[in-house]
Order: sequence, then structure tokens, then C-alpha cells
Amino acid sequence: MPKKRFTAPVTIHLFFVQDNKILLLRRYNTGYEDGNYSVVAGHLDGGETVKQAAVREAKEEAGVQLKEDDVEIVGVMHRKAGDERVDFFAVVKNWEGEIQNLEPHKCDDLRFFPLNELPTNIIPYILRAIDNYKEGRWFDSYGW
Repeated sequence: MPKKRFTAPVTIHLFFVQDNKILLLRRYNTGYEDGNYSVVAGHLDGGETVKQAAVREAKEEAGVQLKEDDVEIVGVMHRKAGDERVDFFAVVKNWEGEIQNLEPHKCDDLRFFPLNELPTNIIPYILRAIDNYKEGRWFDSYGW
């Protein structure tokens, strides 16, 4: 009997960057890292590219329109947090519309922070990914 192939969740995280500031959201009422900051993010649904998932998540969570050409993949992280995951990180510097919190039942704060003055309560792997972006490090393994 053939061995079942390993699979891992795949996620896209968006770094909305403007005037040397990054958009962060504080998780609320989700059961995972509540009270800590993250970025607009979501799992790939399957049947979509990473950039298509980025466009979808930006619209669903922040209410803005992206063009795939405005999504620049800047990092990949192979992460272990209980299970194994593969996370893509993208920087977005252009979008259409006003950023708004479309998930107030999951997020109680959504605002820009200076890249060099981030809050202390950022989810650790997100902070590492932001640092990787700032340092130009494209790949990382985390949690091993």
C-alpha cells in the first residue's frame, strides 16, 4: 500500500507598506494569538495562485483592490507550529480604495505602524518575517 504524501497548509501574508509604515491588525476573538498583532493574511483556497490569493484576501479583510502586478513576493517561510506550514510573504505598495476593517469579529485594531517602531505584541513569526523583509532575507525556517 502506497504511503500517503505529506501535505501542509499554505498561507499568504500581506505587508501593506506606505511611507515607511506597515499595516498591522490585532487579532481578536479567534482563539489563536488573540491580542497580538499580525498582518492581513489567509490560506490559499486551492485552484488559485499565491498572487490571486493575495488579491482575494486584501479584498476580504481590508476592503481594497489589488492588481497581481502590485503584489511582490518577498519571502517564504517553512514553519513548524504544531504542524508544518509554508508561508508566503508579499509586499504591497499600491492599492485601490480605503483600507478598512472588514472583519471586526476577528480584528479589533487595524492601523499603520512605523517599520522601526513596531508594537511589542507581534506574533513572533510575523515579527521575524518583517525583519527578514527589512534585511532582504528571502527564505527562512522557523520553529524547528
